[in-house]
Amino acid sequence: MEPQSLAFRERAAAALQDPHLATALRRLESGWQRGRARAAAALPEFEALRDAAVAIKDHVLENLDLYLEIFERRFTATGGVLHWARDAAEARAIALRICREAGARTVTKSKSMVAEEIGLNAFLEANGLTVVETDLGEYIVQLAGEVPSHLVGPAVHMTRERIAELFARHHGGPLKRDSAELVAEARRVLRRRYLEADVGITGANFLVAETGSIVTVTNEGNAELTQGLPRVHLCIASLEKVVPTVEDAFTLLRLLARSATGQEFSAYTTFLTGPRRRSERDGPEAMHLILLDNGRSAMVGGPFREMLRCIRCGACMNHCPVYLAAGGHAYGWVYVGPMGSVLTPQFAGIERTWTLPTASTFCGRCQEVCPVRIPLPKLMRLWREEAHRRRLPPPVARYGLAAWAFLAERPALYRFVTRLAVAGLGLLGRRHGRFSRLPLAGGWTVSRDLPAPSGTTFRALWKARARSRS
Repeated sequence: MEPQSLAFRERAAAALQDPHLATALRRLESGWQRGRARAAAALPEFEALRDAAVAIKDHVLENLDLYLEIFERRFTATGGVLHWARDAAEARAIALRICREAGARTVTKSKSMVAEEIGLNAFLEANGLTVVETDLGEYIVQLAGEVPSHLVGPAVHMTRERIAELFARHHGGPLKRDSAELVAEARRVLRRRYLEADVGITGANFLVAETGSIVTVTNEGNAELTQGLPRVHLCIASLEKVVPTVEDAFTLLRLLARSATGQEFSAYTTFLTGPRRRSERDGPEAMHLILLDNGRSAMVGGPFREMLRCIRCGACMNHCPVYLAAGGHAYGWVYVGPMGSVLTPQFAGIERTWTLPTASTFCGRCQEVCPVRIPLPKLMRLWREEAHRRRLPPPVARYGLAAWAFLAERPALYRFVTRLAVAGLGLLGRRHGRFSRLPLAGGWTVSRDLPAPSGTTFRALWKARARSRS
């Protein structure tokens, strides 16, 4: 998938005019946002768990080479085959080779953002394979010819009515309106595809160095059917998913579901340790793991290293006012919301994605709710500085910042100009108390009025307040 991030402004503007999207996104506020708050409040050690998770992830990143080597030894000792991929093209080529060696015609796949990152589905389909998404949300967006709009809920942007129309068109039969009927219909269709598949592809939430295990987390059980029924299981994961021990994995798992959907634990959490053994009746005959770098090793030693702590819970986007207004597709690539505004420039290049770090109010909610305390506003600010250094924003933005910097470096002049501007705006807006149009503020007034200031600056009000209290 080629990034379309430079069109963020246009895509966001279109999204703001979509009433169905607005209805769908409100569910995040009433559901997952409140669920996260309840789950955190109900667990007295929640904040201590966050601190422990930060320590675990930072320790792994400081010793990433060591834990990857340990994981490789333990994974191969269980009978798994590990493949190292430097970039997306190499990962795709390895995946295709494994499928061809298995004689695969149909591939089932559970949700994997890394697979989305490397464009795996389109590549396999272009080479003659049928790829069937088995996560319900991913299956829905696959039928619609779209891409996921959320890490946890790929089809969160869709209404039930649109899903019903999709199912009627692709599955045939009458139009169903009841959610339970739609789920039952998807289950009926997908169960047949599980049995037809020659290869099952999954991602991994964590890789445990201690045991060589792959950890998958779902609420539907589709990862278990995807890896357990076909003859070959292929997992694709990125380097930073490794954790030292099973105990460390459970520390992170206790945070993952609570931060994502407000659950205490996801319905299905599975530790996969090697392919089927002779004494076992279930499981794949062969297990492959592609470990993808794709720029991550460079991040370990750079200013964006903290982003590698991310456990893909989606909490940052569930609480982001920009995401909740514009939706995921406005971001124009795989990773969306605040975490996508940091990761996408890293993977796709700041030249093609510089608009994303600017798509933030810097309210700090993303950092506040992140289970591993990633300083997302700081990292987005670093990308803004890099974009400005490369002169990527349009001249009006660069010159505006330069003018502001000139004033900010001269406090007396800054105070004089702000007093003059606020007094002038207060006088002009006195009659209506607001502005429906204002030069240089079109981004605000296009969808809302701008309240007129009182005519007094914040600094003056603050000083007056301090005098009244003394």
